Amino acid sequence: EQLQLEIIRRMPACKTFALVDDLKLTVKAFAISGIKQRQPDATPEQIRRLLADLMLGRELARKVYDHAG
Repeated sequence: EQLQLEIIRRMPACKTFALVDDLKLTVKAFAISGIKQRQPDATPEQIRRLLADLMLGRELARKVYDHAG
């Protein structure tokens, strides 16, 4: 772990941001996979809403979706 942190500290900022972006996409893919396993009949729109609930929290997701709709 210490070695990993040292390697990350020595990376240029653009590589660090790319690493964080890749991690974010991986987490999102795992979250979507979990939603699909729990809700196999969910429509793409329902999946997006459930993902928003996970990522933003239900209250903020409700405000965003109610405002947009």
